[in-house]
Amino acid sequence: MKWTIAVIIGLSVIGTAIFLARSQENNNMDSYNKPSDSELKKKLTSLEYAVTQKCETEPPFHNRYWDNHAPGIYVDIVSGAPLFSSLDKYDSGTGWPSFTKPLEPKNIIEKTDTTLGMTRTEVLSQEAHSHLGHVFPDGPGPSGLRYCLNSASLRFIPLADMEKEGYGKYLPAFEKAGLWPIKPASKKESLETVDLAGGCFWGMQEILRKIPGVVKTEVGYEGGHTPNATYEEVHTGKTGHAETVRVVFDPKRLSFSELLGYFFRMHDPTTINQQGNDVGTQYRSAIFYHSEKQREIAEKVKKEVEDSHQWPRPLTTEIAPAGPFWRAEDYHQDYLIKHPHGYTCHFLRVPVQDYPKFKNPT
Repeated sequence: MKWTIAVIIGLSVIGTAIFLARSQENNNMDSYNKPSDSELKKKLTSLEYAVTQKCETEPPFHNRYWDNHAPGIYVDIVSGAPLFSSLDKYDSGTGWPSFTKPLEPKNIIEKTDTTLGMTRTEVLSQEAHSHLGHVFPDGPGPSGLRYCLNSASLRFIPLADMEKEGYGKYLPAFEKAGLWPIKPASKKESLETVDLAGGCFWGMQEILRKIPGVVKTEVGYEGGHTPNATYEEVHTGKTGHAETVRVVFDPKRLSFSELLGYFFRMHDPTTINQQGNDVGTQYRSAIFYHSEKQREIAEKVKKEVEDSHQWPRPLTTEIAPAGPFWRAEDYHQDYLIKHPHGYTCHFLRVPVQDYPKFKNPT
């Protein structure tokens, strides 16, 4: 009898412990607290802090999520609270990420904003009071709303990472949309694309196409404001575009960081809007990334290159989300294959100590 009572009491204690543990886990999952101001300044970039805490606005078309089409959810960068879903995201043409409705209405608050001499409805996160953007009554149906947000206020959780990051309860909606479970990637889907600018695209393409792991290259114009850009327009320097090489590569053979190791060796990333004798904004140094992971790696490699002191001056390389890429005219494609002795100012510098050491392409 004593033994039976002891077992019952023991099972009761274990059951209570499991219940409390699960309750605590659930509380943690739904608790999205705002860190202290000092912690935020360490956690956020200067732009993220200015937007979320000072209600500033980032530039259109030059922010990380305006053209992001990957499936997943967007959470408050300050607290982690789930806010919006890619299933409700659409291209509003404004250059900012736009949504028709919130993922969790309880996680946002709206209030009247009378700044800038107009009356608008500001959108903030409920728990952290992060400034997110504004909501307008000019969106598509059925809601007719456009939640126009700042990328700097958000963190994107890719569909593949939602469960492990604690947002698994939102997966059924993606399953209903036929996006979950994720199907194994085909050979084509396993390739990555990035757009690199660093002066005249003739010389860059000639080096890039020879790197083992690079599958395809083509030259074009990116980072500007004129649609259907042509060389005649871009070479004036008035369209804002950079001469760019779109690079498709196999990450199983060539990692993104290795590719950037070549990139920072094939041009001088310290000269503003210039490579050799080529001068103008179209010859600036830039990495136009296609994913959040690429952005993080690009910033890391850029810092490593700067810290290596291979270059005597600070790097001026712009790291920005990929935007519209206008393919250059056919006579620009593979120019140095067609004209082996044509003009180029690009060559691979020899790696030095503490600088990425990669073999020259053959």
